[in-house]
Amino acid sequence: QVQLVESGGGLVQAGGSLRLSCAASGSIFSIDVVRWYRQAPGKQRELVAEITSGGSANYVDSVKGRFTISRDNAKNMVFLQMNSLKPEETAVYFCNADGTYKGIYGIWRQFNSWGQGTQVTVSS
Repeated sequence: QVQLVESGGGLVQAGGSLRLSCAASGSIFSIDVVRWYRQAPGKQRELVAEITSGGSANYVDSVKGRFTISRDNAKNMVFLQMNSLKPEETAVYFCNADGTYKGIYGIWRQFNSWGQGTQVTVSS
């Protein structure tokens, strides 16, 4: 299977910046779309940004102009640069990806994997 590990979360003051990373490992053939979600306590998980294998990116309206998603295909990594953070963006941020990997008996299979999440806390 494919494992995703997020890092880069932490505590930051309002207006500050953080850069999240998502590293993928396993018998990966290709990673297609990678998404960043966030989930605040008591709220539903929200799609924040996504990026295709070709680098096309989409963002939820609330983060446009402040967040930037990028990827390093050679290293199987995706990043989320978050600027001008707001207290209401305090949440656990999750990485999600789908693509193709080599499964048992060398058979190529599709995957959709989630990371364990990284906490982002924005103080006012």
